[in-house]
Amino acid sequence: MKPSDRYLKIVEWSNEDHCYVGTCPGLMLGGIHGDNEIHVYKELCQAVEEWIKIYEEDGEPLPPATVGKEYSGKFVVRVGKELHKELSIQAMYEGQSLNSYCTKVLRERDELPGKHNASHRTSSARRR
Repeated sequence: MKPSDRYLKIVEWSNEDHCYVGTCPGLMLGGIHGDNEIHVYKELCQAVEEWIKIYEEDGEPLPPATVGKEYSGKFVVRVGKELHKELSIQAMYEGQSLNSYCTKVLRERDELPGKHNASHRTSSARRR
């Protein structure tokens, strides 16, 4: 297995950019843009290899792997007192626990922030 196999590579259509955008969250900033999904993926794989080489040349450890990561199903979110109150009251109105209500609200979203919104990404493989 190559070091690059440890990182999730995502290619998705961007309605905003009207092209495919390839990203590798957790490893590299920016993204790869193009009209052909397969070509974007190939270019993304090359960019990931370049980023890994940069880390190695700089003597820096690679970020944690993003492939095969296991999720516990829970996370802590700080929302502020007012939002906490609003969510709790709305959950009570709906006869749900705060956890169940927040899960429902998140699932009802059309899409998660950032998904299919690939603007402001570049094809550069420069480091932070």
